[in-house]
Amino acid sequence: MTSEPARRVAALYDVHGNLPALEAALADADANGAEMLVFGGDLALGPMPVEVLDTVASLGARALSLRGNCDRLMVDAFDDRPLPSSLPPAVRESIGWAAAQLSRDHRDFLAALPETLTIDVAGVGPVLCCHATPRSDDEIFTVRTPDERIRPMFANVHEAVVVCGHTHMQFQRRLGELLVVNAGSVGMPFGVAGAHWLLLGPEIEPRRTTYGEARAVERIARTSYPEASAFAERSVLHPPSEEQMLAAFEPPRAAGPTP
Repeated sequence: MTSEPARRVAALYDVHGNLPALEAALADADANGAEMLVFGGDLALGPMPVEVLDTVASLGARALSLRGNCDRLMVDAFDDRPLPSSLPPAVRESIGWAAAQLSRDHRDFLAALPETLTIDVAGVGPVLCCHATPRSDDEIFTVRTPDERIRPMFANVHEAVVVCGHTHMQFQRRLGELLVVNAGSVGMPFGVAGAHWLLLGPEIEPRRTTYGEARAVERIARTSYPEASAFAERSVLHPPSEEQMLAAFEPPRAAGPTP
């Protein structure tokens, strides 16, 4: 935990190699007086992985980062470890491409990232930051997930606030005394287009930063990312709606016992 409470903190999650979105969010965070930046995982998997990692590195000690599931998978690909067979072929191709862009220093940076970190924010108190849940970097829950399924995910949390990401949608959930806040996604939002992030201190404020869509699409198209066109369409121009993604993440459960 930081020794002195930070007055204002920008929580920037799920950048996914979208440099134009990151640049816009950083400019907005600066304009709002953020003195600390927390990157909540899934930094690099996307069209501009090196540029995003170099931008984060240029921020120095002001920026703290933790590991997401895609960061972990990129390190596995860099190290020639097999990726899960359950991943769609297009996802495996994208991970392999992004990992191939990295230098050894980039790989080592991602490999060394912690799974969680705790910061102290003025007016908010101690905040536990994780990618998906404190116990897993790829566990899924949403605003619709029943409390009884969520409580075990946060059973060992001592902080009063948890900031997470992974599902790319901003929301807040109250579990007794615990407040769980999803920061949304800077680079691959679900719902309204733009870079979604959180401003912490002295309140908890969901933010959405707009940026030049046409220029961003041009920059993405100039990369050799295998999913560049699809990324530009679904992450910059026309993101899927929250209803679509909630239906995918929380399909209706069949009646009766489950295995």
